[in-house]
Amino acid sequence: MKMDYKTAQDDFINYCVFEKGLSPNTKRSYENDLKVYYNYLKKRHKENFNVIDITQEDIELFLKENTIKKDKTTTIAHKLTVIKNFHAYLTKEKITKKNISLAIARPKLQKALPQTLSIKEVESLLDISLNTAYDYRNKAMLELLYSTGLRVSELVNITVNNIDFNNCVIRIVGKGNKERIVPIGEYSMYYLNLYRNKRHELRKTINDEALFLNNHGKKITRQGFFKILKKILKEKNLPEEVSPHTLRHSFATHLLKKGADLRSIQEMLGHSDISTTKIYTHISNEQVKQDYKKYHPREKK
Repeated sequence: MKMDYKTAQDDFINYCVFEKGLSPNTKRSYENDLKVYYNYLKKRHKENFNVIDITQEDIELFLKENTIKKDKTTTIAHKLTVIKNFHAYLTKEKITKKNISLAIARPKLQKALPQTLSIKEVESLLDISLNTAYDYRNKAMLELLYSTGLRVSELVNITVNNIDFNNCVIRIVGKGNKERIVPIGEYSMYYLNLYRNKRHELRKTINDEALFLNNHGKKITRQGFFKILKKILKEKNLPEEVSPHTLRHSFATHLLKKGADLRSIQEMLGHSDISTTKIYTHISNEQVKQDYKKYHPREKK
């Protein structure tokens, strides 16, 4: 079937939106990737070329050009996924006789190691002067986050009844409504108790069970916590790209470096699969390599 590229692209996007339920954001992403693909193809073919003119070599050279440009592996992989879906559609609708993208291998994704803070950086972050009730709250939240490795969504959903102040443990309901019990360190317990004595200053209603309250006396939100963290990072001259998850990664990495068992860390983080937790062994191994290069007398001539 004769069909120029732009017509085929429009038909494919409409199919994805109306048949596959593509979201507006994903639709824009598909359109952008296919526009880049088209701009490349028209350099190799005439302006209004037919989709049956596209070859496997076109796709391979397109990916090669993106690699030379040093695009991220994830970006190239995403473009290839869109291209593969496009060509699968063309074959399904019998616009082309065969799917020329089938034999194209997906690039091997490089696993980026999660960002962590050094112990010195954590100490700087947690060094908060306690003057107002908000200071006590912020100190308690950050101490608890680093002490337990909680997800920020878990932190903001903690109620007063989730913490056993006598036994120094916290009950967390994590992903998939899975419950776990996590121990709380002495530092964290100390500052939680201090905040508990100040919490009434933030309360607006008697029945609010949320532990951490905002300036309206309501449960603090993820966005609210993120703003607080960004403000403190700026004050401490720490990397502004640090996120709540960075503290979770730092918690696990520092435990592992001090000799904690991987299974224990898995349990505390609430990972269902230990393979997820094993990423922290890679971080430790990477640190070993860096330390060797930095300190071993025979590393450099």
